[in-house]
This record gives sequence, C-alpha cells and structure tokens, in this order.
Amino acid sequence: MTVPALPDAPPARLISRADMPQADAAMHAAPDTAAASAQDAGALPRLTRTQAEQMAVKNNPRISASHLLALAQHQVVRETRAAELPAFTGSITAMDAEDASRISAGSLTASRLFEHAGAGGGFTQLLTDFGRTRNLVASSKLQEKAQNAGALATIEDIVLATDQAFYDALEAQALLQVAQQNVTTRQTTDDQVGQMTKNKLKSTLDLSFADVNLSQAKLLLLDAQNNADSTMAALDDVLGLDKLVKYELVEQHADAPAPPPDVELLIQTGLQQRPDLQALQYNQQAAVKYSHAERDQMLPSISAAGTAGSVPIRPAAYYNENWWGGIGVNMTIPLFNGFLYSSQAKEASLRAQAEGEQGRALRDRIVRDVRTSWLAANTAFQRVAVTADLLQEANLALTLAQTRYRLGLSSIVELSQAQYQQTDAAIRHTNASYQYRLALAALNYQTGATP
Repeated sequence: MTVPALPDAPPARLISRADMPQADAAMHAAPDTAAASAQDAGALPRLTRTQAEQMAVKNNPRISASHLLALAQHQVVRETRAAELPAFTGSITAMDAEDASRISAGSLTASRLFEHAGAGGGFTQLLTDFGRTRNLVASSKLQEKAQNAGALATIEDIVLATDQAFYDALEAQALLQVAQQNVTTRQTTDDQVGQMTKNKLKSTLDLSFADVNLSQAKLLLLDAQNNADSTMAALDDVLGLDKLVKYELVEQHADAPAPPPDVELLIQTGLQQRPDLQALQYNQQAAVKYSHAERDQMLPSISAAGTAGSVPIRPAAYYNENWWGGIGVNMTIPLFNGFLYSSQAKEASLRAQAEGEQGRALRDRIVRDVRTSWLAANTAFQRVAVTADLLQEANLALTLAQTRYRLGLSSIVELSQAQYQQTDAAIRHTNASYQYRLALAALNYQTGATP
C-alpha cells in the first residue's frame, strides 16, 4: 500500500515583518475569484497557506475592529493636543429693550437694558501649565502606539489561527487519502479471499476476518471524511467566509528543515519583537506620563484671554466708542481641594508601577513559551524521522505478510495485523509531518516573527 505524498512544508526560518506579503486588492481577491470560477467548473480551487493568511487578514472582523480602535486612539491624541492650541469664539447680539429699564429679578447681571446690536470675538490660549498638558499629550501618543502594537498582535493571532486551521485541514485531507487507499487495499484482499474461499482454498473464517477488516476500513473512511469536512469548515470560519467553500490545499515550499539550533537567540528575538509585549511596554510608559500629568495638577496654570468687537447700533449716552477690546493674562493657583490632586497623583503612580510588573510577568511567560515551543518543534521534528522509519518497516512487513498468506504460510490474522500496522504507521507519519509544520508556525508566533 502506498501512502499519498505529503505537500511541501514551509521553511523553518523566522519570517520578519519586512517579509510580510504586501498583497494588494487583486491578490486578496484572487482566492475568492478562483474559488467561484473553480466551483462553477466543478473543480476544487487551490489555496496556499500564504493566500489563506492574506484572506484571513483581509476578512477577519477582529482585525478590522483592532484597526478601527487604533484610528480612534489617534483621535484621542488630537483631542488631548487641542488644549495646547488657542480657542477662538465669535458672537453676534442684538437687543430691543425699553431704554433704561432695569432687570429687577433673576441673576446678578448688569441691570440696565438698552437697545443695541454688536458683534465680536474672543480667544483663550494656554501659556503654560508647567508640563501637565505636555505629559497628557505624550501619554495619549504612547497609548496610540500601544493600540497599534495591539492591532499587530491581533494580526499575528489570526495568522497563527489560520496556520492551525490550514494545517489541520491539510492533514485531514492527507488522512482521507490514507483511509481511501486503506479501503481499496482491504477491498482487494476481501475479493481475493472471497475468490479463494469459493475455490475451497481458504476457509469461511478467513473470509469473515477479511469482511471485518473491510468494514473497519470503511468506518475509518467515514471518520476521515467527516474530519476533513469539519476542518475545512473551521478554515472557512477563520478566513471570514460566511459559507462553506472547499479548497484543494497546497503547500508551495520545500520540505521543512530542522528547527533553529539556538534557543537563546530565539528568546531574545521574542523579547524584542513580540507585539503584545511592546503594547504593554507602551501602556506602562503612557501610565508613567499620565502620573506625571496628575502630579502637575498641583502646579499653577497661566493662560491669556482677549476680546474685541464693534457696536454699530447703540445709545450714544452710554457708549463712548463703537468698539471694544481687551486682553489679559490669568494665573490659576491651586491651594487646597481636600487632597484630591495628591491622591490622584499617587493613584496614577501606583497604576504605572502595576503596569511595569505586568510587563515583567509577560517577559517571563515569553521566555517560557519560546523555550517550550522550541522543545516541541524539536520533538516533532524527531517524530517525523521515527514515523518515516516506522512506515517503511510496516510497508515491508505488509508485503511479507501478503506473500506468506498467498503461499498459505500464514493465517488471515497475521495479514490483518500487518495491514492494521501499516495503516497506523501511515496515519502516524502523516500526523507527525503536519504537526511539525504547525510546531514551526507556533515557534515563529512565540518569537514575534510572523507575519
């Protein structure tokens, strides 16, 4: 029995962000267009891992949401920076009143009413608050960087999930081929035993064993078909498709090489490139800036204000000129507000320290995750070689068992055992091959090297 050849594996090198395929709209749409045309023609569309990643990045709603949140955070930066810029206002007022009549109830304002009309404007400008606004702007900029890093982390999460679904579906397709060939082999054996039973060369017991083996192979085929359909549905979900589309999955790269030998280098790469760690570091820096801004509330604030305008309609007895204008500087000095500012500054400082501790905890987890992923990749790589030897030995054993059975030197039990061992070895080798590819993808993810 031959085992279907496995697709080529992706290279084990760590992929840098600069190597991320910058596919344009046509490339993104290519798998969808190919799927539609291929299905119309009755053939399965081809889909590579790179195309699957591009489709997932384009269609997955989690990525769209993270991108929108990053854009929203940029507007927060502009909102905060607005405090440093001047504010201008304009007004137009006209009043018709009984001259010299007085307001005798209500708020404390100028009580005399005059018929007049005028227009003018004013401005306010913060001169200095001794660093508070500057720290608030810096904090919001760092939060924007953290949001962008979080968006990149979301992309990497989706890419890893896509690789997981892609290799699961690819493995399921390969196992389906193994199950189909297993049914073919068992059917051939069953037909041969049936013919020999008719010719009185084999007993009915042999035929019963052959029938049982064939039924077991058909059950395995049903499970393999269901698994292939389920994994394809899971892949469609990750790709952001709202309907079932079946693909012919293809790996376009050469066989996977051995894992990188230096785990310490991988750990350093992960500490430098993991976007979730970068996001946490930016958040910690933003929290420090915000704590400084809260501390600066206790400092004075100096601002300028001015106003000017014209009164073309006015009672001359009460207006010396037909315009007005003025400018001034104001200093606000906080004296005491029940320890509010000092408490807010202390709270912000403690939260910044907590952010720093969370970053340290994440660094420790990254070191652990990179090391365990590297160990898993090495083990998976060794399993590929071991299962290849196992499959070769099982194929040889099956050939010998078939020969012995045809010569009447062994029973159907020995042949059935050899067929079972060969099928089991083929399944193990298929699993090992794709699990190794997935282990490499997980290792790249843990080091922040994908996409």
